[in-house]
Amino acid sequence: MGVYLPRWVWLGAGLLACASGMVNAVGYLGFEHQAITHLTGTTTLLGGALAQGDTQTALHLGGVAFAFLMGAAISGMIVQDSTLQLGRRYGVTLVLVALLLLLAIPLFQHSNIFGALLAATACGMQNAMATTFSGAAIRTSHLSGMFTDLGISIGHALRGLPLQKRRLLLSVLVISTFCAGATLGTLLFAHLHYMALAVPASAIGVTGLSYALWRQLRG
Repeated sequence: MGVYLPRWVWLGAGLLACASGMVNAVGYLGFEHQAITHLTGTTTLLGGALAQGDTQTALHLGGVAFAFLMGAAISGMIVQDSTLQLGRRYGVTLVLVALLLLLAIPLFQHSNIFGALLAATACGMQNAMATTFSGAAIRTSHLSGMFTDLGISIGHALRGLPLQKRRLLLSVLVISTFCAGATLGTLLFAHLHYMALAVPASAIGVTGLSYALWRQLRG
């Protein structure tokens, strides 16, 4: 099955993947050196903490996973429908994501666990929004699905099967922009520390406000 999405969705996917890469890099380099968006790794570490009887670490990791889940739930409540439609409240979701990232900064600076929880909630919200409007074709906070789709496309090409070019390009887009975001996040963290989160927050916030304004003018 091919991927038929408007051009603005592709641009949004690249922006959100880049932002997720930045947030994940800052989270990994900073407080307790744990990823924010990579729940497979988080759940694996949670299992290890439970096996070792490390209650404090287990609560932390479980909290991050739960916060991501709640972020996805909040996004589902706001967007409500999986049908792609420009009139839906994507702007509200993006603005809330930006605010959560900004609120996480001072908490991170004081080594407060709620910084990671707010960042995870923000990532859950934006990932759920992208998943909803793309019909599950896009995941912007992690890359397992994108690498899987890319591998499938390569396998089909090697067997001489028809190549789904849009799915291939979408996978390359999300992987490359996430990697670019992680690179930029690492560079910014070296100079700005947790204030580096203001960069993805600003980009997402401006996008959300612009969309919300457009929606109001259009309505």
